[in-house]
Amino acid sequence: MSAPFFVLTGGPGAGKTSLIAELARRGFHTIPESGRAIIREEMQSDGDALPWADRATYAERMLERDLHAYSAAQKLSGPVIFDRGIPDVLGYLKLCGLPVPPHIAAAAKATRYNRRVFLAPYWDEIFTQDPERKQSQSEAEATCAVMFDTYIALGYEIIELPRTDIARRADFVCKQLAI
Repeated sequence: MSAPFFVLTGGPGAGKTSLIAELARRGFHTIPESGRAIIREEMQSDGDALPWADRATYAERMLERDLHAYSAAQKLSGPVIFDRGIPDVLGYLKLCGLPVPPHIAAAAKATRYNRRVFLAPYWDEIFTQDPERKQSQSEAEATCAVMFDTYIALGYEIIELPRTDIARRADFVCKQLAI
């Protein structure tokens, strides 16, 4: 198990990316979410590997990028905080009602992170949509629930982030990393 690799997961619009940015500002190694980068690239190239078009191809692209990011992170020292992990791809497919290819299930089981996973819960007060985040509030809540279930099923322990400002959330994560 890669003990210094920590995942931040949850539904869309729950403050994960803002928290990752704050942790990076504080000096932590962070890995950005692959899904948003793929969406931007696909929108710019008129591609269809998008969560509202070809979901299976979108999932495959996320897996490919996440495996590459995981491998690249092996060269970093100290804690590395990932904005979503490989199990999120598995959860995404389940959320969409798509079959989970055996290689994705195997990757989620074999590519391990620290057993303690941070979950940004759905938070109505900060949830927003944008051109890359088209999910409704109910979809965001469902995504959070699926990610919780997915990580638990893979043997991880969920640590729910408090619903508070970014600085306090970052302080909370820092304290948890010191435990």
